[in-house]
Amino acid sequence: MASYGVDTRPAAAAGGGGGGGSAAAAAGEGGALSFLSRGLREDLRLIRARAGELETFLSAPVPEPELFARLRRAYSSSARTRLDLSAIGKAFETDVGRTTRARWRWEEEAEEWEPIRMVKARLRELERRRQGQTTDMLHKVKLSLKSMSFASEASEEVPPLDLGELLAYFLKQSGPLFDQLGIKRDVCDKLVESLCSKRKDHLTYNSFPASEPSDFSNDNAGNELDLRIASVLQSTGHNYEGGFWNDGHKYETADKRHVAIVTTASLPWMTGTAVNPLFRAAYLSKSSKQDVTLVVPWLCKSDQELVYPNSMTFSSPQEQETYMRNWLEERVGFKTDFKISFYPGKFQKERRSIIPAGDTSQFIPSKEADIAILEEPEHLNWYHHGKRWTDKFNHVVGVVHTNYLEYIKRENNGAIQAFFVKHINNMVARAYCHKVLRLSGATQDLPKSMICNVHGVNPKFLEVGDRIAAERESGQQSFSKGAYFLGKMVWAKGYRELIDLFAKHKSDLEGFKLDIYGNGEDSHEVQSAAKKLNLNLNFHKGRDHADDSLHGYKVFINPSISDVLCTATAEALAMGKFVVCADHPSNDFFRSFPNCLTYKTSDDFVAKVKEAMARDPQPLTAEQRYNLSWEAATQRFMEHSELDKVLSNNSDCTSTTGCGKSGDSKLKKSASLPNMSDMVDGGLAFAHYCFTGSELLRLSTGAIPGTLNYNKQHSLDLHLLPPQVQNPIYGW
Repeated sequence: MASYGVDTRPAAAAGGGGGGGSAAAAAGEGGALSFLSRGLREDLRLIRARAGELETFLSAPVPEPELFARLRRAYSSSARTRLDLSAIGKAFETDVGRTTRARWRWEEEAEEWEPIRMVKARLRELERRRQGQTTDMLHKVKLSLKSMSFASEASEEVPPLDLGELLAYFLKQSGPLFDQLGIKRDVCDKLVESLCSKRKDHLTYNSFPASEPSDFSNDNAGNELDLRIASVLQSTGHNYEGGFWNDGHKYETADKRHVAIVTTASLPWMTGTAVNPLFRAAYLSKSSKQDVTLVVPWLCKSDQELVYPNSMTFSSPQEQETYMRNWLEERVGFKTDFKISFYPGKFQKERRSIIPAGDTSQFIPSKEADIAILEEPEHLNWYHHGKRWTDKFNHVVGVVHTNYLEYIKRENNGAIQAFFVKHINNMVARAYCHKVLRLSGATQDLPKSMICNVHGVNPKFLEVGDRIAAERESGQQSFSKGAYFLGKMVWAKGYRELIDLFAKHKSDLEGFKLDIYGNGEDSHEVQSAAKKLNLNLNFHKGRDHADDSLHGYKVFINPSISDVLCTATAEALAMGKFVVCADHPSNDFFRSFPNCLTYKTSDDFVAKVKEAMARDPQPLTAEQRYNLSWEAATQRFMEHSELDKVLSNNSDCTSTTGCGKSGDSKLKKSASLPNMSDMVDGGLAFAHYCFTGSELLRLSTGAIPGTLNYNKQHSLDLHLLPPQVQNPIYGW
């Protein structure tokens, strides 16, 4: 601050003398005041300037220290022209001890200026929102879990499973393992029933309310256990989406379904697996609900000469297709509307059968891979190395034609071979089919199978029967000949049994002659044996059963016990003839016909032959005639294969979920039950795929060399890419 110039010395020393000193003193006193006044005015101007700056600073929206607040109050309370220095001094004196503290506090508060406060406030707001969003997210997750029924409200109402029920379900699902071990299903069923009965009085195996009836309620312990497991799983919200082995990429159902019938033989080879699938395709294609494709093997010319009669050969698949259609339409009497496709095959002389070459399923386009009917599924899949049928198709039905175990037992070391073939057949049936139909009880009891005759007879035979019945009504003699037997001339087709019966009862059947029609690999041996024993058997070349020369016979004799369902027996009954056959499961379907005479012993055989020769057969009734027709056989096939349900329920019926209405509130077992059988089936299919991929293992089990893929001749005949192009090998 500027010095005010005040003299502080004593008056005597300053003035020096008497009166003159007083005047000079007065003059000096006025000059001093004037000097002080000018100094004060200058100081006030400076203070006002500083105060203005201080006021501007203090008026800013910043927290101010207490010292500055007091200064501002002191300054504002003073006059504009006069400064209260005492107030300023008092303020300094009051806060002199707190100067340092005020300075630090001001610095701390100064850090919290408006921008900082806004940032902090924004951060606090974001923190509150984040906590709120987390709470909302948790709430939504809880609601989602609740909507997905992971915490069902009804869970408290369903008692949990106990150890006995879990053990029973494990035993029930272990059916595939028991099948492979040869343990009868009855043993497993009894164990399951025993375990379930212990809890039957304490637990209700039905999860429906008492007011709602259940279609599943019955006395079967297995079904009740399934419902019990399903109710518990449903209460937990579990939903089974599929097995470990499932592919998941399948044909999407449309308005027009596709049915592929795959068989192991084709015309002109007159065998059951060539004729019956051809008729099945014709009658299934009469419905407008589905398109039908018949898939048959194509043989190279060298194999055709070995298989087809009279050295008949075809230069192209189109030529063979024309032959097949003409033969069929001549017999059914209507224009057929189905497609015929070919897959490569090779003929095996030792087994007298055709083995597929390569992956048969690849010859059915994926866009048509909807429903598959495998004629002889075990035969088709013995060496199948390709896509699993049940992965590619929505519904797979197998139809068993042949009793392979019976044929194999007749060979050298037949018992050992039959043991392995039995388990291989079980494996392929489980792995590749959803449903298996056995024509009779003479076949192997395969998994997922039931017995039903789904074959009919050629309509021409029914017409012959109608004509003979009309002739008999008019008084004409219909049958001018005695007895005959017709069949492929191999020992396994009943020729061994026939020669044994005639040799044993040669004297009892004296004067009785039997005409035999057939060709085959054992023709020379059969005829030599009959000639050596001097039996009344007359041998003729094989011919079609519908040939006019056979219509006059009254009795058809069939002693075979290796057949599954003899087509010739059905055809003879359709023509109104007597049939003498063995009391065997293969003939169960024919027992209801009065013209079918079965025998149990050799003596009974003689009695039945004499009975048939002594009287006339009864004409067929309308019901009996219908039961032999392909219309009835197709109806039985649709029903027992569940094909009618599959075709009528595009979206609600599949092989694994069952059929039902979309709005049905009843419990669907498969929707919530993880099925161990599916896992076992997938594992078996994978193991089979690995096994059949090795050429060494294939050859060791009797496969034809080179059937892992088709050959170059197949490529030329069927216009296929060479196998090395179709299936390139890039490495392991």
